[in-house]
Amino acid sequence: MSPLAAEFIGTTILILLGDGVVANVVLKDTKGHNSGWMVVTTAWALAVFVGVVVAGPASGAHLNPAVTLGLALAGKVAWELTPGYIAAQLAGGFVGSALVWVLYKDHFDRTEEPLLKLAVFCTGPAIRNHPFNLLSEVVGTLVLVFTVLYITGAEITSTRAAIGLGSVGALPVALLVWAIGLALGGTTGYAINPARDLGPRLAHAVLPIRGKGSSEWSYAWIPVAGPLLGGALAAGLHLLLG
Repeated sequence: MSPLAAEFIGTTILILLGDGVVANVVLKDTKGHNSGWMVVTTAWALAVFVGVVVAGPASGAHLNPAVTLGLALAGKVAWELTPGYIAAQLAGGFVGSALVWVLYKDHFDRTEEPLLKLAVFCTGPAIRNHPFNLLSEVVGTLVLVFTVLYITGAEITSTRAAIGLGSVGALPVALLVWAIGLALGGTTGYAINPARDLGPRLAHAVLPIRGKGSSEWSYAWIPVAGPLLGGALAAGLHLLLG
Protein backbone atom coordinates (compact mmCIF):
# COMPACT_ATOMS: atom_id res chain seq x y z
CA MET A 1 0.00 0.00 0.00
CA SER A 2 1.35 3.44 -0.92
CA PRO A 3 1.75 6.08 1.81
CA LEU A 4 -1.00 8.27 0.34
CA ALA A 5 -3.38 5.32 0.09
CA ALA A 6 -2.54 4.44 3.68
CA GLU A 7 -3.32 7.96 4.88
CA PHE A 8 -6.59 7.95 2.97
CA ILE A 9 -7.69 4.51 4.19
CA GLY A 10 -6.49 5.09 7.75
CA THR A 11 -8.31 8.41 7.99
CA THR A 12 -11.43 6.92 6.42
CA ILE A 13 -11.48 4.22 9.09
CA LEU A 14 -10.76 6.76 11.83
CA ILE A 15 -13.73 8.90 10.83
CA LEU A 16 -16.01 5.96 10.08
CA LEU A 17 -15.57 4.71 13.65
CA GLY A 18 -15.32 8.13 15.29
CA ASP A 19 -18.28 9.77 13.60
CA GLY A 20 -20.04 6.41 13.87
CA VAL A 21 -19.98 6.47 17.66
CA VAL A 22 -21.35 10.02 17.68
CA ALA A 23 -24.19 8.88 15.43
CA ASN A 24 -24.86 5.95 17.74
CA VAL A 25 -25.03 8.23 20.78
CA VAL A 26 -26.96 11.27 19.47
CA LEU A 27 -29.30 10.03 16.75
CA LYS A 28 -32.81 8.84 17.51
CA ASP A 29 -33.66 5.14 18.06
CA THR A 30 -30.09 3.78 17.93
CA LYS A 31 -28.96 1.02 20.29
CA GLY A 32 -26.51 3.42 21.91
CA HIS A 33 -28.76 6.47 22.18
CA ASN A 34 -27.75 8.81 25.03
CA SER A 35 -24.95 6.48 26.20
CA GLY A 36 -22.77 9.48 26.98
CA TRP A 37 -19.39 11.13 26.79
CA MET A 38 -17.38 8.16 28.06
CA VAL A 39 -18.66 6.06 25.17
CA VAL A 40 -17.81 8.80 22.66
CA THR A 41 -14.27 9.43 23.95
CA THR A 42 -13.48 5.74 24.31
CA ALA A 43 -14.61 4.90 20.79
CA TRP A 44 -12.70 7.85 19.32
CA ALA A 45 -9.55 6.62 21.06
CA LEU A 46 -10.09 3.12 19.71
CA ALA A 47 -10.77 4.58 16.27
CA VAL A 48 -7.34 6.20 16.40
CA PHE A 49 -5.83 2.86 17.40
CA VAL A 50 -7.41 1.07 14.42
CA GLY A 51 -6.50 3.80 11.95
CA VAL A 52 -2.90 3.88 13.13
CA VAL A 53 -2.52 0.09 13.00
CA VAL A 54 -3.78 0.04 9.40
CA ALA A 55 -1.84 3.02 8.07
CA GLY A 56 1.28 2.86 10.24
CA PRO A 57 3.39 0.38 8.26
CA ALA A 58 2.97 2.29 4.98
CA SER A 59 2.78 5.97 5.92
CA GLY A 60 3.54 6.40 9.61
CA ALA A 61 -0.17 7.02 10.22
CA HIS A 62 -0.38 10.77 10.65
CA LEU A 63 -4.14 10.82 9.86
CA ASN A 64 -4.16 14.48 10.81
CA PRO A 65 -2.85 17.60 9.00
CA ALA A 66 -1.80 19.12 12.34
CA VAL A 67 0.39 16.09 13.03
CA THR A 68 1.86 16.23 9.53
CA LEU A 69 2.57 19.96 9.87
CA GLY A 70 4.08 19.57 13.33
CA LEU A 71 6.35 16.75 12.24
CA ALA A 72 7.46 18.69 9.16
CA LEU A 73 8.26 21.77 11.23
CA ALA A 74 10.18 19.62 13.70
CA GLY A 75 12.26 18.21 10.85
CA LYS A 76 10.86 14.69 11.13
CA VAL A 77 8.96 14.60 7.83
CA ALA A 78 10.09 15.74 4.39
CA TRP A 79 8.18 18.89 3.37
CA GLU A 80 7.50 17.64 -0.15
CA LEU A 81 5.36 14.85 1.29
CA THR A 82 3.05 17.08 3.29
CA PRO A 83 0.60 18.31 0.59
CA GLY A 84 -0.20 14.77 -0.54
CA TYR A 85 -0.61 13.55 3.02
CA ILE A 86 -2.98 16.38 3.91
CA ALA A 87 -5.05 15.92 0.75
CA ALA A 88 -5.39 12.19 1.45
CA GLN A 89 -6.42 12.89 5.05
CA LEU A 90 -9.10 15.39 4.04
CA ALA A 91 -10.47 12.98 1.44
CA GLY A 92 -10.55 10.21 4.01
CA GLY A 93 -12.48 12.44 6.40
CA PHE A 94 -15.07 13.14 3.73
CA VAL A 95 -15.52 9.51 2.72
CA GLY A 96 -15.57 8.15 6.27
CA SER A 97 -18.32 10.53 7.33
CA ALA A 98 -20.35 9.86 4.17
CA LEU A 99 -20.25 6.16 5.01
CA VAL A 100 -21.60 6.92 8.48
CA TRP A 101 -24.53 8.75 6.90
CA VAL A 102 -25.28 5.75 4.68
CA LEU A 103 -25.15 3.31 7.59
CA TYR A 104 -27.26 5.47 9.91
CA LYS A 105 -29.58 6.96 7.29
CA ASP A 106 -32.77 5.66 8.90
CA HIS A 107 -31.73 7.26 12.19
CA PHE A 108 -30.81 10.54 10.52
CA ASP A 109 -34.28 10.56 8.98
CA ARG A 110 -35.94 9.98 12.36
CA THR A 111 -33.88 12.65 14.17
CA GLU A 112 -35.56 16.05 14.00
CA GLU A 113 -32.88 18.33 15.52
CA PRO A 114 -30.50 19.66 12.80
CA LEU A 115 -27.70 20.32 15.29
CA LEU A 116 -27.65 16.67 16.34
CA LYS A 117 -27.25 15.66 12.72
CA LEU A 118 -24.42 18.15 12.30
CA ALA A 119 -22.75 16.87 15.48
CA VAL A 120 -22.25 13.50 13.82
CA PHE A 121 -20.07 15.14 11.17
CA CYS A 122 -18.13 17.88 12.93
CA THR A 123 -17.45 19.63 16.20
CA GLY A 124 -19.13 22.61 17.80
CA PRO A 125 -18.61 24.57 21.01
CA ALA A 126 -20.51 23.89 24.22
CA ILE A 127 -20.39 27.67 24.79
CA ARG A 128 -19.79 29.80 21.71
CA ASN A 129 -16.85 32.06 22.54
CA HIS A 130 -14.50 32.06 19.58
CA PRO A 131 -11.30 33.18 21.34
CA PHE A 132 -11.67 30.53 24.03
CA ASN A 133 -12.89 27.94 21.54
CA LEU A 134 -9.77 28.58 19.46
CA LEU A 135 -7.57 28.35 22.56
CA SER A 136 -9.12 24.99 23.47
CA GLU A 137 -8.28 23.58 20.04
CA VAL A 138 -4.76 25.01 20.15
CA VAL A 139 -3.98 23.56 23.57
CA GLY A 140 -5.53 20.16 22.86
CA THR A 141 -3.57 19.79 19.64
CA LEU A 142 -0.37 21.08 21.21
CA VAL A 143 -0.62 18.30 23.80
CA LEU A 144 -1.30 15.76 21.05
CA VAL A 145 1.52 16.69 18.69
CA PHE A 146 4.07 17.48 21.41
CA THR A 147 3.54 14.04 22.94
CA VAL A 148 3.60 12.30 19.56
CA LEU A 149 6.99 13.87 18.92
CA TYR A 150 8.32 12.13 22.03
CA ILE A 151 6.81 8.70 21.43
CA THR A 152 7.76 8.24 17.79
CA GLY A 153 10.96 7.52 15.96
CA ALA A 154 11.16 9.31 12.64
CA GLU A 155 12.36 7.88 9.38
CA ILE A 156 12.49 10.48 6.61
CA THR A 157 12.79 9.35 3.02
CA SER A 158 11.83 10.85 -0.31
CA THR A 159 8.78 8.62 -0.62
CA ARG A 160 7.69 7.91 2.93
CA ALA A 161 7.07 9.83 6.13
CA ALA A 162 7.15 7.01 8.64
CA ILE A 163 7.20 8.09 12.26
CA GLY A 164 7.23 4.80 14.11
CA LEU A 165 3.46 4.51 14.61
CA GLY A 166 2.93 0.87 13.82
CA SER A 167 0.88 -1.49 15.96
CA VAL A 168 3.12 -0.88 18.99
CA GLY A 169 2.95 2.90 18.70
CA ALA A 170 -0.81 2.82 18.15
CA LEU A 171 -1.69 2.14 21.77
CA PRO A 172 0.03 5.15 23.38
CA VAL A 173 -1.42 7.46 20.73
CA ALA A 174 -4.90 6.06 21.35
CA LEU A 175 -4.50 6.55 25.10
CA LEU A 176 -3.27 10.09 24.47
CA VAL A 177 -6.36 10.94 22.40
CA TRP A 178 -8.57 9.35 25.06
CA ALA A 179 -6.99 11.51 27.77
CA ILE A 180 -7.36 14.68 25.69
CA GLY A 181 -11.01 13.91 25.04
CA LEU A 182 -11.82 13.24 28.67
CA ALA A 183 -9.85 16.18 30.07
CA LEU A 184 -10.04 18.89 27.40
CA GLY A 185 -12.84 17.87 25.06
CA GLY A 186 -15.76 19.34 26.95
CA THR A 187 -15.39 22.83 25.53
CA THR A 188 -15.36 22.27 21.76
CA GLY A 189 -15.63 18.51 21.24
CA TYR A 190 -11.84 18.32 20.65
CA ALA A 191 -11.46 18.29 16.89
CA ILE A 192 -7.63 18.45 17.27
CA ASN A 193 -7.55 17.43 13.61
CA PRO A 194 -8.60 19.55 10.60
CA ALA A 195 -9.34 16.43 8.54
CA ARG A 196 -11.64 15.15 11.26
CA ASP A 197 -13.71 18.34 11.06
CA LEU A 198 -13.35 19.92 7.61
CA GLY A 199 -13.73 16.77 5.52
CA PRO A 200 -16.93 15.66 7.29
CA ARG A 201 -18.30 19.21 7.37
CA LEU A 202 -17.95 19.31 3.59
CA ALA A 203 -19.77 15.98 3.43
CA HIS A 204 -22.57 17.39 5.57
CA ALA A 205 -22.84 20.36 3.22
CA VAL A 206 -23.20 18.29 0.04
CA LEU A 207 -25.02 15.12 1.11
CA PRO A 208 -28.84 15.05 0.76
CA ILE A 209 -29.46 14.70 4.49
CA ARG A 210 -33.12 15.18 5.36
CA GLY A 211 -33.67 18.33 7.47
CA LYS A 212 -29.96 18.87 8.00
CA GLY A 213 -29.85 22.65 8.50
CA SER A 214 -26.69 24.76 8.42
CA SER A 215 -23.15 23.37 8.25
CA GLU A 216 -22.05 26.20 10.60
CA TRP A 217 -19.31 27.59 8.35
CA SER A 218 -18.92 30.64 10.59
CA TYR A 219 -17.34 28.33 13.17
CA ALA A 220 -15.54 25.99 10.76
CA TRP A 221 -12.27 27.94 10.75
CA ILE A 222 -11.65 27.25 14.45
CA PRO A 223 -11.21 23.45 14.24
CA VAL A 224 -8.87 24.02 11.29
CA ALA A 225 -6.79 26.99 12.44
CA GLY A 226 -6.63 25.90 16.08
CA PRO A 227 -5.14 22.46 15.44
CA LEU A 228 -2.68 23.76 12.83
CA LEU A 229 -1.49 26.45 15.24
CA GLY A 230 -1.28 23.92 18.05
CA GLY A 231 0.77 21.56 15.89
CA ALA A 232 3.15 24.36 14.91
CA LEU A 233 3.58 25.44 18.54
CA ALA A 234 4.25 21.85 19.57
CA ALA A 235 7.00 21.58 16.97
CA GLY A 236 8.53 24.88 18.13
CA LEU A 237 8.47 23.77 21.76
CA HIS A 238 10.00 20.44 20.85
CA LEU A 239 12.84 22.15 18.97
CA LEU A 240 13.37 24.62 21.82
CA LEU A 241 13.67 21.89 24.40
CA GLY A 242 15.90 19.78 22.17
